Amino acid sequence: MGKKRIIQKTEKELLEERDKIEAAVKKEIKLEPSQKFKEGKVYIIATYNNTIINLTDSQGNVLTWVSAGNIGFKGTKKSTPFAASKVAEALAQRAQKLGIGKVRVIIKGVGAGRDSALRSLANQGLEITSIKDDTPIPHNGCRPPKVRRV
Repeated sequence: MGKKRIIQKTEKELLEERDKIEAAVKKEIKLEPSQKFKEGKVYIIATYNNTIINLTDSQGNVLTWVSAGNIGFKGTKKSTPFAASKVAEALAQRAQKLGIGKVRVIIKGVGAGRDSALRSLANQGLEITSIKDDTPIPHNGCRPPKVRRV
């Protein structure tokens, strides 16, 4: 076995990576002037591998969405609370461009980014009217295996 080499990024590379993520957060949304909304729903799906946030109008039609992988996080970094907060910031910026001020939040999943995404949405200036947890819960689950006979 050879010697383990740990690759360390320089400060310049780290700053470039951060700028790249922030640039992805500030993507433009093209919207016709007739399509202005005041209220919407935010669906937060926090899994063990990623955090995805959807913004819909009050009928449930998807207006925009953001995920940790979409912003630029890769691998295990996608499931961190920091990535979830960045995703929520990006979605809040898009919501403000669409003219949405009030949102209802529906959270699904058991990932690490649940709480931080919700806090970030609140800190970005969106008025949260209600929070609902839609995490699926098994009521009885699968049938257990038979008892082993030797």
